[in-house]
This record gives sequence, C-alpha cells and structure tokens, in this order.
Amino acid sequence: MPNIKSDKKRVKVINTKTLRNQMIKTNIKTCIKSFEAYVAEADKANADAAFKLAVKKLDQAVAKGVMHKNTASRKKSQLAGKLAKIA
Repeated sequence: MPNIKSDKKRVKVINTKTLRNQMIKTNIKTCIKSFEAYVAEADKANADAAFKLAVKKLDQAVAKGVMHKNTASRKKSQLAGKLAKIA
C-alpha cells in the first residue's frame, strides 16, 4: 500500500478507470455476441441493427482510448464480412 498521498490517489484513479474500461469492453462483447446470434439465424434486419450498434460501441471505445483504432477497424471489418455473407 502506498504511503505518499499522490500515490494513494493514483491507486483510486486507476481502479476507477479500470472499472470503466471493463464496462466498455463487456458492452462491446455483448453487442458483438448479439450480432453473431442474428447472423447465425440469418435474420438480416436485426443483424443490420446489431451491426450498427456494435460499430458505434467500437468507435466510442476508440474515442475513449479503451481500444486501439486499428483493432476496432479490424473488428468492424470482420463483422461487415459476416453481415455480407447473409445477404
């Protein structure tokens, strides 16, 4: 446990940011799983809506610094490819 006041604050801030990042990542994974479920059912309309939501969440994660832009771009490309296959 840190003894210096600023180090104590750093521990609190890091814990807060870690929780925020975990929430964002979990939300992204949930959106992607729902998208993939619609793709498995070949439900085009719901898959389109889920795709748009997943892309939005990925872009928000990049904006907040949770995810690298190339990682998000790769994931969006993979999702777009899956969406194109059911068309």
